[in-house]
Amino acid sequence: MSLKENIDMVREELNQEEKLFAGAVRTERFVKKYKMPIISALTTIVIVVIAYSLYQMNVSKAVESSNKAYVALLADPQDKVAQEILQENNAALFDAWQFKRALDQHDEALLQGLTASSSDVISDLSRYELAALKKDKNALNAYALEQAPILKDLALLNEAVLLMKEQKVDEAKARLRLIDEKSSLYKMATLLQHYGVK
Repeated sequence: MSLKENIDMVREELNQEEKLFAGAVRTERFVKKYKMPIISALTTIVIVVIAYSLYQMNVSKAVESSNKAYVALLADPQDKVAQEILQENNAALFDAWQFKRALDQHDEALLQGLTASSSDVISDLSRYELAALKKDKNALNAYALEQAPILKDLALLNEAVLLMKEQKVDEAKARLRLIDEKSSLYKMATLLQHYGVK
């Protein structure tokens, strides 16, 4: 190796070290200039991660607690402590449990209360079940005419059967014709139109 090559190699190493040193100086200046925002951002990230973890633990605890309360209520429906825990931790599940209880006991008052449930499904099903339990054709008709009820076709079928019992054949046929062809109850409605109404 010649002296010139050695000098070029040393110069190149010095250039690389100079670039590295210059980069370190720029980084140090950047850190000094933005020290507080960097610390604030890192602190915020740590706080958000801790808060999210605590929130998830709280949600998990509430779910576990409500599941235990639900199991306790299935074993003993009179357990007031379990009722309170379930109502506090999971109001929708509490309403579903009450709905099941109302159906089992044919409890019109409880079904009436559940029509105002915060759960749209429980509220909808409660309105239908209450009308069907009372055999109230006006309530069944009102339910069927609501905006997208879950059991619309079943309500129309029940209303038609009640109308048939009152010998209101034309009204019953009109209700049965409202049942959609895509409905699983369409065949039954067709049979009732032809054979059930004379």
